[in-house]
Formats: sequence, structure tokens, C-alpha cells
Amino acid sequence: MKNYIDINKNGAAWNLSRAILKHFPPVTERSTITILCIGSDRSTGDSLGPLVGYRLSKINTFGACVIGTLEHPVHAGNLADILKIIEKEIPNRYVIAIDACLGIPGHIGQISVGSGPLKPGAGLKKDLPAVGNMHITGIVNYCGWMEFMVLQNTRLGLVMKMAETIADGLNHALWKYNRYKTEPQNRYIQ
Repeated sequence: MKNYIDINKNGAAWNLSRAILKHFPPVTERSTITILCIGSDRSTGDSLGPLVGYRLSKINTFGACVIGTLEHPVHAGNLADILKIIEKEIPNRYVIAIDACLGIPGHIGQISVGSGPLKPGAGLKKDLPAVGNMHITGIVNYCGWMEFMVLQNTRLGLVMKMAETIADGLNHALWKYNRYKTEPQNRYIQ
């Protein structure tokens, strides 16, 4: 089941946090939360992942590992290598994959949260490995015609607002999740 959050509605980060918590592993598991922010800093529309990673790298992520920032993006050219490193160096990981995507005009400006992996580059017909135990995607523009040009011409203001909402919502979810891990008598609200 997917949840959709409109970034232009009041409480978007809070609603995103609640949707994320629904997909987290049970608190009893000792998984390392790994946030894999996918995208390129060379394309406005595709920069959502690196912008989220950059913002998360500047704040306390409560033990979560953040991979993919503006300085060190995870993109089509290095995704397979990064996945091998994650598999080797992060045991018991729970991967949250974050990426931009294209959708129908009515969904632009919405963030979707779902269980299972996402397929990066699918909108551009790239054959990349599926990644994530759960995924967060930001619908940054419409699909259907000249997708590469559409990504290049996506409004930066939309992508920035979306990145802020994702980072804030994820940070709040991580805080609640880890609070429950350290104080079992508390329950996080879904």
C-alpha cells in the first residue's frame, strides 16, 4: 500500500513522518536504518535525492546511515558499486531508498511512501537494480514525452520544498522510532 502526501498542504512533514513509521521494521529488530538518496546533482529534477541526503547529513539522524549527498551523489553510474559496499559494510540493514520520479500532472508535488524496493531510472528507461526495503519518491514533473528534458527543466523551488519535507518528515520518524527503541514503554503513534 502506498501513501501520498501533498507538499502544499499544512502538516506535510508530519503526515509524511506518520506514513514512514507505518513501513519501518518492528522496533524489536536491531536493523541499521540506511537512507539511500539516489539522483544526480547535474539535473534539477533528479537532484531530489542528493538534496535530501545533504540536508540529512547536517542534522542528527539518530544512528541512521545517510548515503548520497550533493558532494557524493549516488546515480546510475555508481549505484551498483554503492549497493555492493552497503551489502558488505552494513549488516542487518533496512534500506530506505529515496528518488525523484515522473508522474501524471495531478500528482506533481506529491511524495509517495511504500514498502519494497524502487526501480531507479525507470522513467528514463534505464536498467538499474531495484533497491530498498521501503521507498520514498517525490513526483517532480510529468512523464510521457522527452523525459530527460522534462527532468532538466523541473522547477528548483518544487524540488527544494520536496527535499525539505522529506528530510524533516524522515528526521521526525527516526526520532520517534529511536525513542521507542530506547524507551520501550513509549509507543510511537502511527
